[in-house]
Amino acid sequence: MDVLHVFYSLLIVSIIVNTADCARNKTRRARNVAEGTLRLVGGKTSNEGNVEIFHVGQWGSICDDEWDITEAKIVCKILGFANATRATNNGEFGRGRRKIWMDNLYCSGSERRLEECRFDGWSVHDCGQNEAAGVECTDGTAAQPIAKLVAKKAEVAKPISKIKAGKGDSIEVRLLGGRHDNEGRVEVRVGGESEEWGLICGDGFGLLEANVVCQQLGMGYGQAAVQSSFFGGHPEKIVLSGVQCTGREADLSGCRYLSFGKKVRCPGIENIAGVMCATELPDLVPDEKEIETSAYLEDRQLLMLQCAMEENCLASEAYKVDKNGYDWMYEQRRLLRFTARIGNIGTTDFRPFLPKHTWQWHMCHMHYHSMEVFAHFDIITLQGTKVAEGHKASFCLEDNHCLEGVEKKYACANYGDQGISVGCTDTYLSNIDCQWVDITELNPGIYQFKVSINPEFKVAELNYDNNAAVCTLYYNSVSATIRNCTLQRP
Repeated sequence: MDVLHVFYSLLIVSIIVNTADCARNKTRRARNVAEGTLRLVGGKTSNEGNVEIFHVGQWGSICDDEWDITEAKIVCKILGFANATRATNNGEFGRGRRKIWMDNLYCSGSERRLEECRFDGWSVHDCGQNEAAGVECTDGTAAQPIAKLVAKKAEVAKPISKIKAGKGDSIEVRLLGGRHDNEGRVEVRVGGESEEWGLICGDGFGLLEANVVCQQLGMGYGQAAVQSSFFGGHPEKIVLSGVQCTGREADLSGCRYLSFGKKVRCPGIENIAGVMCATELPDLVPDEKEIETSAYLEDRQLLMLQCAMEENCLASEAYKVDKNGYDWMYEQRRLLRFTARIGNIGTTDFRPFLPKHTWQWHMCHMHYHSMEVFAHFDIITLQGTKVAEGHKASFCLEDNHCLEGVEKKYACANYGDQGISVGCTDTYLSNIDCQWVDITELNPGIYQFKVSINPEFKVAELNYDNNAAVCTLYYNSVSATIRNCTLQRP
């Protein structure tokens, strides 16, 4: 017994020493990493992956809200690559870390460090691990063919109905592993009963794809899309990847895909597509006529725009002002203001997708903001280039006006519940902060003006084809007129 006691004592001491050594080595390595360092993880090559940033001694992910090629180019340049070929979303290279450092990045393209871009603040976000932002970079040699291959695959992507397997080309769908009949992992079978059932890769599988699955099964509409093994299934059973739907298709055979078969590429671990279906959903629609009649120009000094600047509601040039002089606050910005009246014509209330305890208190506006990305305001040239933008980076949802007989339920004041009831509208008047597009640097001309609600399809709706008001903007440097608004998809 004494020998055993000595042996176990030595073993325990050895474990403690090794653990301490590992901790010291990890701390030493962390100390050697500079603040703001970037790296790519999860990619098959060194020039691709989810983006992680090192802050206060810890690596964290970046949320894909507002993430596009501008931010991707900055990341690739910082990492020493020649350029970026693609900005990736929805955790294409696997689920992100639990620690999410940055969200809603707005970069001009000239920044030398990612933290020089505007964002909501360190660790301030409304994202999940499946919303990790990533990039594909090119060094001008080896990486370029990979980008061309990806582009080629996307270019030749075919409708699923053209997949030939077994005796036919039809595609069957079923749900398994759910707690109820209207949810589960999505399984598909192509070619009839002689073929095996397989899974769909969850990469890029969102509400639009979920909507098609639910309608094909006669279960209503897509209420949520799942990109994990929550409903079970094994990654080896994945036979279909890169499914892309518009949400209007009657069944999956009308959608598009990237690869099919036993060896398809599916980034991440246990990235399996699943859905939750519902028969009742909200349906938001902007009042396009209100946008036309309420628009006007206002020149306003930075002195009066400090709260708006905190919420990134001005153009990037406004943040380059030299604050060393005494008169910087009197510089003027030109704002295109308009009223946004958003109605719910669906069959159930529109509610924020974030739980109430995660809402952010904003001192400037003296209420809680329940959604980070609710509306985009864009000015686009007739050739399709975006030249100015505004946004509701934070938002408060409430019932301002309701139809006769409909009682108001939601109010922002006093930490009240937020949402938009069926038959009610949430109205942001033109005189409210951030209800504008900063057009100070915009040249006179004719443009397309676009107001998009729920632009990233964060919350499920009955119909997304009426979520954007697309108008014609006439600007002559003295006045601005908005005409010919029509309802379209964001």
